[in-house]
Amino acid sequence: MKRRKILQLALPSALAACQLDPIDTASHNNQDIFRWKMATTWPPNFPGLGSGARQLVDYIERCSNGRIQIDLYSAGELVPAFEVFDAVSQGAVEMGHSGAYYWRGKSEAVQFFSSVPFGMNAHGVNSWIYYGGGLDLWREVYAPFGVIPFPAGNSGVQMGGWYNKKIERMEDFQGLKMRLPGIAGEALRLAGGIPVTLPGAELFTALSTGTLDAVEWVGPYNDLAFGLHQAAQYYYYPGWHEPGPIMECIVNENAFNSLPDDLRAIVRVTCQAANLDMISEYNARNARALSQIRQMEGIEIVKFPKEVLTGLKERTNQVIAEMTARDPLSAKIWSSYNVFMSKSQPWFEVSELAYLNL
Repeated sequence: MKRRKILQLALPSALAACQLDPIDTASHNNQDIFRWKMATTWPPNFPGLGSGARQLVDYIERCSNGRIQIDLYSAGELVPAFEVFDAVSQGAVEMGHSGAYYWRGKSEAVQFFSSVPFGMNAHGVNSWIYYGGGLDLWREVYAPFGVIPFPAGNSGVQMGGWYNKKIERMEDFQGLKMRLPGIAGEALRLAGGIPVTLPGAELFTALSTGTLDAVEWVGPYNDLAFGLHQAAQYYYYPGWHEPGPIMECIVNENAFNSLPDDLRAIVRVTCQAANLDMISEYNARNARALSQIRQMEGIEIVKFPKEVLTGLKERTNQVIAEMTARDPLSAKIWSSYNVFMSKSQPWFEVSELAYLNL
């Protein structure tokens, strides 16, 4: 216990040293050097998500003193955005950085490790992952594919998306084509909409040309970078579909097991550091970007009507009920997630929520 306490106290300063100190390649002696590749789902140099992957690479290289060296590839540079999981599973790359709901074709259960509509926010989901058994379940899902997952970022509660028409009742979703992946996309389908999964780099063109009627990406920080405010008029909130979206670092199992104990520990701890970095950055940058958007002419920031949120929640519950009925692994994970959320909610109501209302 004393050793654990010392490590907890030392972690912030140790990571700061990893970030700032130059790599001393002369000190490797006869230690093995591991040269890895990381493929991501994000566009090149994209703020938040892409820079979060770059920060993780920097942490790993510096904390390992260059014993792990990683070449980072953005979406399409080495593999297409939605083929990152396969590339890691097959050993074409050693690492990936993405969101789990893109791999629903592998297992429906992976979606619970990305974001659950009307589920927990970043505080809650991190608590479940690290202290509620969520990480063990996540690794159980990925084990058959030879992939080990680590939480490595969270963008926090997202915005509800950009729309080219107002959404005032559930009927307004009929025929609406929207970029909306995962469980939320299936809820949209039940509402009569047409969910589409596209990588981020294609969103502006799809929205501005009318290929899509609406787009959700992340929030003000990233949406401003993509120029989505130039392609749609109505900016909706709250982000019912992604209240606490996890970004993952996935590692090929054989590659991870080839590392000595100290380097495996560095990968684990730096992923936690990246997880903290990303949510902190998004909270800071989203506030600034939202202020800019509020000052733009012709943009309306609109709250979803209560009737619409109620209807979307009903359809979300239906999607989850059907998914857990046909897939035992999804049922097992949803039970863990839902029980943890139910037990933690009373605490959040008298702590975080009560203080925000104050």
